[in-house]
Amino acid sequence: MIRDRALHKREKLLGKLPVTGELLRGSLLERTIRHRKGCPKCARGEGHHVFVLTVTYPGGRTRQFSVRRERVAEVRRSLANYQKLKEAIEAICELNHDLLRPDARAAKPRSRKHD
Repeated sequence: MIRDRALHKREKLLGKLPVTGELLRGSLLERTIRHRKGCPKCARGEGHHVFVLTVTYPGGRTRQFSVRRERVAEVRRSLANYQKLKEAIEAICELNHDLLRPDARAAKPRSRKHD
């Protein structure tokens, strides 16, 4: 019974996976940059709002990508898809760990040794 429930849950999770190429790993940051001189907007203290996708790779290497304002919604959607996929994979792995355990009903009763 427990095995059947775990299999059913796993199939349900597989059906909900965001099967799409729209996946991004990283963090979307909004920053304000200011030029040192020659920019009236910066001189007023307003600065320029920019979006940056930051991705950290193994070994601690970080890469940053500038994101145009018109693509911010797309990047956010792709980041959310990645998180959903990651959470679903973790849940499926936990179910698979449960499925590795021997079924209590299928286990043979141990015989006791008498002294």
